[in-house]
Amino acid sequence: MARAMLEYTKTVLQKVSFDAKLFSKELKKAISRLLPYEIEELKLWLRRFITDKPELQPSLIYLKQ
Repeated sequence: MARAMLEYTKTVLQKVSFDAKLFSKELKKAISRLLPYEIEELKLWLRRFITDKPELQPSLIYLKQ
């Protein structure tokens, strides 16, 4: 079940990546719902995902909290 939540989160983030504000909102929501080890996995995925999307770079600040 936990794995499903992480995969769902990735799907949602991919779908809202057209809007940086919405992306940040969904990322904050995901961080509050995921388990600590899932957040670490999300960080790795997110760094790869946003390499070619500079407008999403500011959202990384939520992962440093």
